[in-house]
Amino acid sequence: MNAASILLLAFAMSTDAFAAAVGKGSALIKPRWSEALRTGAIFGVIEALTPIVGWALGYAASDYVKAWDHWIAFTLLMVLGGRMLLGALKASDEEEMSKPARHGFWLLVATGFATSIDAMAVGVGLAFLDVSIATVAITIGLATFLMVTLGVMVGRLLGHIAGRWAEALGGVLLMGIGAVILYEHLSAI
Repeated sequence: MNAASILLLAFAMSTDAFAAAVGKGSALIKPRWSEALRTGAIFGVIEALTPIVGWALGYAASDYVKAWDHWIAFTLLMVLGGRMLLGALKASDEEEMSKPARHGFWLLVATGFATSIDAMAVGVGLAFLDVSIATVAITIGLATFLMVTLGVMVGRLLGHIAGRWAEALGGVLLMGIGAVILYEHLSAI
């Protein structure tokens, strides 16, 4: 793979994390850059590690990972997206004022993992190519860090303008991403 291919792959892998970050940013009360950077770092590290895990599994159990990655991603994204959607639909104007200032670490880890399952599957495929997995993983992690950090701040703007509807849209987007992942894998069979 050449540098342009690696860069395109990195940004393609970070698009679902960007969508989740927009939802996360809209769910917070005026997130600051420090929270955006924290969220970006958590997502970036996870997104960098999952292709390495996939690459390692590619040698050991590629058929198993390929058989279940879409179901894992689908389930996690549907649960997290559904939770965001329900939270937005239940929110009242009074609850808007009680939005958290930051998300819990484990919620961010779960969301980051759910949006990085596809990177694990890519890592499995990379195990069969002549490519430096470290270079690819670092590039994916940095692209995700950038996209998620910006996504949280975009979510701040959308959250201010559209309130709970931006969070609902983020939940629907996560659920849509999960459905697309499942559809692509099932239609390839």
